[in-house]
Amino acid sequence: MTKGRKTTWNERIQIVLDCLGNGKDYKKTAETYEVSYQQVYQWVKKYENGGEEALKDKRGRKKKKQSYLQKRK
Repeated sequence: MTKGRKTTWNERIQIVLDCLGNGKDYKKTAETYEVSYQQVYQWVKKYENGGEEALKDKRGRKKKKQSYLQKRK
């Protein structure tokens, strides 16, 4: 099993598009890009549900002040 690695947003988009082009062959795509099967699977699902923006890693980012205030109302 391939251990996951850090990837950029553009790289994740490329991996997802390649996987979709291969008829969702997650295993082959994971081996080609040296990432885990689970990563490829999750990225494809996120891409299908939310597009390219869904592939951004938002961990550790502060929320915008405006969106925080709107949620408190």
